[in-house]
Amino acid sequence: MVIDDLQDINFDHNQIINLKKLKRRRLYRFCKRITDVALSACGLVALSPVLLMVAGAIKHEERDGTIIYKQQRVGKNGKLFSIYKFRSMCMDADKKLEELKKLNEVDGAMFKLHNDPRVTKIGKLLRRTSLDELPQLYNVLKGDMSLVGPRPPLPNEVAEYTDYDKQRLLVIPGCTGLWQVSARNEVGFHEMVELDLQYIKKSGLLYDLAIVLKTVKIMIVPNGAY
Repeated sequence: MVIDDLQDINFDHNQIINLKKLKRRRLYRFCKRITDVALSACGLVALSPVLLMVAGAIKHEERDGTIIYKQQRVGKNGKLFSIYKFRSMCMDADKKLEELKKLNEVDGAMFKLHNDPRVTKIGKLLRRTSLDELPQLYNVLKGDMSLVGPRPPLPNEVAEYTDYDKQRLLVIPGCTGLWQVSARNEVGFHEMVELDLQYIKKSGLLYDLAIVLKTVKIMIVPNGAY
């Protein structure tokens, strides 16, 4: 069952992943990969009109800017890969990050700012509906990501991780996950880690399907993402 209320979350801060048990789940990983390939390929085809409309809107707002934003992220077991998103910020957003860090609204190795001045007008809509994440279906098709899993962190975020936090890197990161469909912006970094570890422990095909369906619902009725 996907969490809908923060009161349902068990933040025990003492979750340790059983590596032997995780490695034995070969059938689940195989079935998950087949599902990822099938759904991401179908999604890219079915959503191609939406992808084109979003691309056109981004280009219309800033003709000299790029449509796709490419960024280095950390995947399973610390492997680096390039993530693809629709650009929702100004072109020099990365350069402006350092001066905005003092305004960070969450604790720990993660940056969140409700009224981030770097976000473009179309970017606000894309983020609220999670449409900026659609190009990550290509990452899923490539195998860098899964449809469901922990959010892929930035290298500088991982540099601040404790050994406990690094447990969230034991599985392939996802486009969506337990954190995105439950608490999202209402909790900090450490609570996000707890949600990811809960997901890793409980993950299964039906659990993944429930999270995907909840994600689709959130795209239609946004849950306050920014």
